[in-house]
Order: sequence, then structure tokens, then C-alpha cells
Amino acid sequence: MAGFHVDRISEDIKREIVSLMRELKDPRVKDKLLTVVNVTVSSDLSYAKVYISAMDGIDSAKTACKGLTSAQGYIRRALGNNLHLRKAPELTFIADDSIEKGMEIFEKLKDTTNEN
Repeated sequence: MAGFHVDRISEDIKREIVSLMRELKDPRVKDKLLTVVNVTVSSDLSYAKVYISAMDGIDSAKTACKGLTSAQGYIRRALGNNLHLRKAPELTFIADDSIEKGMEIFEKLKDTTNEN
């Protein structure tokens, strides 16, 4: 039962962070095509790792993570208020290149289907 609760909270946090990223005015975050790939929450709900990916590549995701880290206080307060959490988790933003790798795999698959 506890696993279900943690999974539900991580999905709620993911949804809220996506909506909060649209409101941020930091230029490192605002004009980028960012996605939240995954949110991993600890079992006691006090820590959360947020994996961020960008369409522009891993360098763009790293700069966006720096911007999100500087806005961590705002994001934590908004998460606590919007999700009615007793304690908002400490957030760690990690750059992820899964979208870029996914696009490479898609291109390779498209090339192999065109050859046949």
C-alpha cells in the first residue's frame, strides 16, 4: 500500500512541476522545450529527484536544471500548497538526455524501414 502512495505522490509532483515551469520567468527555463521525464520520491516523502530533459540536448537541460535549482524554494512552496503536503520534499534536479537518445533511435528505425 505504501508503494502506491509514493507512486501517486511522485506523479502529482511531476504534474505540478510541469505546470510551474510554465510560470517561471527565469530565461534558463522559460524559452526551452523541457519535459519532466521522471520523479523519484523517497519512501518517507522528504526527498525527490526530478529528471529533466530538453529537446535541444543535454547542455540545455543542464542550464535548465541550474535555473530550476535557483527557483527550488518557490517550487517547494507551491508544491506544498497545491498538493496539501505536510512537508514538501527537497528537490534535486538532474539533467537527462532520454529525449535526445529517443530521437536518435527513432531516426535509426526510420532509416531501417526506408531501406527495406
